[in-house]
Amino acid sequence: MHDTLRNLSHLPARQAISRLCRLFWEQGWASGTGGGIAVREGHTLLMAPSGIEKENVRPEDIFEVDMKGCVTLAPLTPGLKLTACAPLFLAAFRHRQAGAVLHSHSLDIVLAAMTVPAGEPLRLTRLEMMKGLEGVGYFDVHEIPVIDNTALEHELEERVEQAILAFPKANAVIVRNHGVYIWGKSAIHAKTQAECLDWLCRAVVRMNASGISHLTHDRSQPDLPQRALAVIS
Repeated sequence: MHDTLRNLSHLPARQAISRLCRLFWEQGWASGTGGGIAVREGHTLLMAPSGIEKENVRPEDIFEVDMKGCVTLAPLTPGLKLTACAPLFLAAFRHRQAGAVLHSHSLDIVLAAMTVPAGEPLRLTRLEMMKGLEGVGYFDVHEIPVIDNTALEHELEERVEQAILAFPKANAVIVRNHGVYIWGKSAIHAKTQAECLDWLCRAVVRMNASGISHLTHDRSQPDLPQRALAVIS
């Protein structure tokens, strides 16, 4: 582990966001000025800014926002803007009592979503890394909603909120051809959730490229049950 990431769970929120932004950039999840991170402290939400490369985000560049989405403290650094992800972060904070929400442009998650038929969720099962996701077991059929993208990020608000409510066991919403919003109880917990989902999607993509369906590859267990799915578009 990089020295800059040690004791992440003990850092103040501003420092944790700054270090996570750099980690996401190193992982290729926040290239350009993409991606985003928000952490909750009581009734205050701290959000990484838009308009700056994430590897350069400093603790003093962070916005403070209330639970209604209003900026209560803006950074003094010129040129910084509140992230367009703010209303989408708020949906997870409000409906899931999240401690942190991350927005990743993980290529493997984008590619995995491309294998999902329109209106259906990404289904995961019988992959060991599933146990790293909150409340998910190896033999579960875990469903993560996949919604369609929009031209502007804030226009996703209604779709993200609908997906959160329709899939109460999922702690992520994938946006087709875009990326993922994923949350956890704290900054470090959200980080582990993002890493596990990235690995799982990488596995799905590689298995799909090899002509293998991960839903049926393990013949040591009974066939998976079929059930109706909500359609979100």
